Amino acid sequence: MQNPFGSQPDSGSYVDLKKRMLERIQSFKVNDQIFEVIQVAYEDALKQEQIVLSSPERKRMLSQILKSVLEDMIRKLDSRQGA
Repeated sequence: MQNPFGSQPDSGSYVDLKKRMLERIQSFKVNDQIFEVIQVAYEDALKQEQIVLSSPERKRMLSQILKSVLEDMIRKLDSRQGA
């Protein structure tokens, strides 16, 4: 098994490993994928509810919902780590 802290020059810390892992995950555009899933679900929910909002209202509500979903994901992650 390869030492995760020593796989690259000058990468002997947890912070360096975390940075490399984040860069790899970002290269898969995970943030964009999560945003797209939430945006599609949001648009579908608006259509089902037959709600008409102005463009600024739609953007503001999407932002608020996205924030709530991400905060909920963080809470779930925290509760799993505590178990």
